[in-house]
Amino acid sequence: MEYALNKTAFRKRTYEVLEIASTGDKLSRVVDVGLIALILLSVIAIILESVQSIDDLFHAYFFWFEVTSVAIFTIEYLLRIWSCVESVDNKKSNVSNFKKRSRYCLSFAAIIDLLAILPFYFMMFGLFGNADMRFLRAFRLLRIFKLTRYSASFDILTTVFKENLRAFAAAFFILLVVMLLAASGMYYFEHESQPGKFSSIVASMWWAFSTLTTVGYGDVTPITAGGKAFGALITVVGVGMVALPTGILASAFSEQLRLRNNKYENMADKAYEDGILTTNEKAELESLREELGITKVVAEQILANEKEKQHSPKLCLLSNCPRCGYELSGHHKVTDVPQIKAV
Repeated sequence: MEYALNKTAFRKRTYEVLEIASTGDKLSRVVDVGLIALILLSVIAIILESVQSIDDLFHAYFFWFEVTSVAIFTIEYLLRIWSCVESVDNKKSNVSNFKKRSRYCLSFAAIIDLLAILPFYFMMFGLFGNADMRFLRAFRLLRIFKLTRYSASFDILTTVFKENLRAFAAAFFILLVVMLLAASGMYYFEHESQPGKFSSIVASMWWAFSTLTTVGYGDVTPITAGGKAFGALITVVGVGMVALPTGILASAFSEQLRLRNNKYENMADKAYEDGILTTNEKAELESLREELGITKVVAEQILANEKEKQHSPKLCLLSNCPRCGYELSGHHKVTDVPQIKAV
């Protein structure tokens, strides 16, 4: 029994250390900083390794640094799988620990952790035989996405995509339809004059894609009068097509920031209900601020507004006070309303 309790406590502590550090948890903070530094150094090493002259000089150092970093990332990955059952969501679930861990392995963060270490083992054990390993080396750069676990901004972006998936799907569907119409129209105008470049509607899609996305590489351009006029029209339409998903993203991102500020403001309002902000309440607010990704300047402004609100007189905007029925003319302080004493 005691062994089971110690195991559970150790697993819970492991989960807390590996997750984003809460206020006052120094060990978790050290682990976070260490992992972030290792990820950045690993990515820098991969980039420098691609320079042949640098790789020739420091190949052995790059190799042993790769071995060390992969070993640490592997231990981190296994510990996260083992301790994920201690998360708040998993504790509420009644499924077995095996199902909880299986579900975690399919999450975005776990898949990125796995992809960060798999290329090394594939190359080390020669699982692809004599195939070109350069694409596996490129896959190692996916380690940069491990930083998203420590980024509140990326968390907001993920929430935006999840909650506005239908809106983005509709925007990209419209873009696809317009692209097909643009490719078909340009094929009609330019096929006879440029049979090599506009040999089919499928071949014309390259021009339509580069034009609608306002990139315009210039490798394929219309030469007929009708093609130029049609191309100018599609270019104008392309500006609107790009602005559509951009507008959705910007609006949804701003809304998420507003909701997070409101969440922090509501907690600050509850903390100031008694007029005093205790040490524990300050620690909880700071922890929430870091979790929501709110800057210290914004948080201080919200706290200042809440403090001012507590000291400002409350106004009654009704024609009759709901407590005593006293007729009001304009605004008055609730404290100024005559009170009826109980008999």
